[in-house]
Amino acid sequence: MKFNYLKFEKKGRIGILTFTRPDALNALNESVFKELSNFLDADFTKSIRVLILTGEGKAFVAGADIKAFQTYSSQNAYEFAELGKLLFDRISNLEIPVIAAINGFALGGGLELALCCDIRIASERTKLGLPEVNLGLIPGFNGTQRLSRQIGAGNAMYMMMQGEGISAQEAYQLGVVQKLALPEEVLPTAIQLAERIASKSPRSLSLIKEMVGKGMEMSLKDAGEMESRAFGNLFKEDQKERIEGVSAFLEKRQPNWE
Repeated sequence: MKFNYLKFEKKGRIGILTFTRPDALNALNESVFKELSNFLDADFTKSIRVLILTGEGKAFVAGADIKAFQTYSSQNAYEFAELGKLLFDRISNLEIPVIAAINGFALGGGLELALCCDIRIASERTKLGLPEVNLGLIPGFNGTQRLSRQIGAGNAMYMMMQGEGISAQEAYQLGVVQKLALPEEVLPTAIQLAERIASKSPRSLSLIKEMVGKGMEMSLKDAGEMESRAFGNLFKEDQKERIEGVSAFLEKRQPNWE
């Protein structure tokens, strides 16, 4: 499948999806969303263990394409927000781990895209933020919700209400990103982490995502019960990965998850 605004490549068990509108700082519009939807529909992820999202040029994704907003009606804006939210939810709900390699600006919709990933690695020189308040707008792709769940309500409002991007160092301190790297090392660092994760049990990785995602919407008691049941289910006789993992540990060898 040929894309105009996306590029997908595989490196062994790792897939790298790159946003490729460098002349527009990889800004998101309906055309980009259509290609992203086609990518997800094609289900490239079945052949990989970890997916990395990154951007071409100076930006990860600088945000939504503001020029299009000049002609939007209320209904157009609602539909655009719902489309973005749907696609970002699909990324968030992938069974495999997803890493954002934030090589440059991640503002507005770009940060919202990064927030739907499981882990974020950022360039030490980039800026991140949700500056929609400067346009008389608010984040539209679940940014108000994902960011507050990631770093707490106070920190999220601190970022959104002042409308200024924050440095990568401050984003790291707040927990927006999990690791910093030199600009030229962002993607290699993400690939290195992805390869380490890809060497683990696919079933365990999928369950960790499920437990964390669902658990955030539940009480601690109910989430703990869900976790206990999932842990117990791994001890059923047909759970090959658990059998292989335990056997490999006891036999002092590397597990084979194939």
